[in-house]
Amino acid sequence: MNGETLHSIGDLARRTGLTVKAIRFYADTGIVPPTDRTPSGYRRYGADAVARLELVRTLRELGVDLATIRRVMDREVSLTDVAATHAEALDVQIRVLRQRRAVLTAVARRGSTPKEMELMHQLARQSTAERQCLVDDFLDAVFDGLRDHPVLAAVTRSLTPELPDDPEPEQIEAWTELAELLQDEDFRSALHGMARDLTTDRAPDDTAGLARILADDVRVQVTRAVEAGVRPESAEAEPIVTALARQYADLLGQRAAPPDPDLHRRLAARLERMNDPRRDRYLSSLAVVNGWPAPESLEPVLTWTAAALRGRIPER
Repeated sequence: MNGETLHSIGDLARRTGLTVKAIRFYADTGIVPPTDRTPSGYRRYGADAVARLELVRTLRELGVDLATIRRVMDREVSLTDVAATHAEALDVQIRVLRQRRAVLTAVARRGSTPKEMELMHQLARQSTAERQCLVDDFLDAVFDGLRDHPVLAAVTRSLTPELPDDPEPEQIEAWTELAELLQDEDFRSALHGMARDLTTDRAPDDTAGLARILADDVRVQVTRAVEAGVRPESAEAEPIVTALARQYADLLGQRAAPPDPDLHRRLAARLERMNDPRRDRYLSSLAVVNGWPAPESLEPVLTWTAAALRGRIPER
């Protein structure tokens, strides 16, 4: 045929490394048809058959199905489009495999029960929309009726978990912990009470209010006392408690001279409400999920301050 050198099926097998059986199959399905046949009926292939078979083998190794390969060979679809489509599909498969690996690694590390493993697997498989729905429902309950308050904008952001698409095993563990807390009605109610305290205890021109006292005054002043081993009932603690009570009174717009038992009682109750171990669990797990630095627990300073305040309330 026009002087073109034709190859036998055996020649193609040696040149491509494919088996005779595989080449015959590709010929029968029309993917790489023979160029001609001998008078005895043996197939003969043109020079382009080697290139076509190499392409077929590569596409098969990449997981492309035969129907799609045939469309590529028939020029019904471009190789570029097929490659892009399969690359996207592989991205999904890789993401799923990484999630499975993360779950199995977390299970092995925790020594989880079959029930816990099933839960972690279900949570890891949630879509972004499903996770967002769970988070939104939680935040709606926590900030019910308080969403528009200026003091809570930053608080809302600080409580929002965002599990990455390709989580590490520790993030899967942390998300499992968070998902449990997100659905805990009692914890939602407790956080709602904390949020309400933050919106209530503030001066009219103060957008931070109690949050500022907790972040700046309690954390700084009381941390030093705790680290120095100062007992909350000691005389050495007196100036710290007096200063905190005065700042709280200023915040509320009160002029009562400390010590004020009602003021002490109210601030102690606020701190005790915040001193919920589930809050620390939530913030610790949240930091892992979001890739944030591990938060410092306020439990020691909250416990110390509440005890110091309660110890200075006269018995009725």
